Amino acid sequence: MFRLLRPRRAALVGVLGMALLGAACSSNDSGSSASQTPPAAPPTSASSMASAPFGAACSAVPASGAGSLEALAQDPVATAASNTPDLSTLVTAVKKADLVDTLNSAQGITVFAPINNAFSALPKATLDKALGDPDGLLTTVLTYHVVEGQLSPDQLAGSHKTLQGGTLEVNGSGEDFKVNGNSAVVCGNIKTANATVYLIDQVLLPQS
Repeated sequence: MFRLLRPRRAALVGVLGMALLGAACSSNDSGSSASQTPPAAPPTSASSMASAPFGAACSAVPASGAGSLEALAQDPVATAASNTPDLSTLVTAVKKADLVDTLNSAQGITVFAPINNAFSALPKATLDKALGDPDGLLTTVLTYHVVEGQLSPDQLAGSHKTLQGGTLEVNGSGEDFKVNGNSAVVCGNIKTANATVYLIDQVLLPQS
C-alpha cells in the first residue's frame, strides 16, 4: 500500500507546486506590468534653472528670429545687442564710442546692459555730455558696465572689477539682484557667443 500511495502523493505535491508556481508567476507578471508604467517627469534640476535666463523683461525676448535666445547665443555681444530692440540706445552709444569691435572680440566677459528706459531716465544734460565726448566720458561709462569673466547667477553677488578700472557691487540672490544698490537686473543670464548679459534698468555711473 505504501508503494501505491507514494506516486499519488508525489502527483499531489507536483500539482500543488505547479499551482504555487503559477500564482507566483501571476504576481510577478502584475508587478512587471506596474513597473512598466512611465515614471513621472523628473523635476527641473538646479543646474538647468541656473543656466536659464530669468527676470520679468525676458518675456519680451522673441521666441524665434534674430533676437531670440537661440540666435543671440550665436552672435558676439555687440552684434547680439544690435538685434535686441530694448538695447537700441546702448547700441548707438557703443557705436559712437567705437567699441563694437572691442566688445565683439573680447573673450569671456559679462555685460550689464542698460535698457532704453535706463538712458531715458538720465538727465538730458548728462546724456548729451557723454554722447558729445565719445572717446572720453562715453567710453568710460560704457566700459564701466563690462566685467571680465562670464558670471553665472550664483557668481553675481559681490564686488567686480570693470574694464574701466573701477568696481561695481552686486547684491541679491536667486532672481533678485541690484547693481550698485539701485539698478535692478530685469532680465539676466542671457548668453551670447562671447559674453553673459544682464539687462539693467539704470545706467551705471563710475565714481569720479
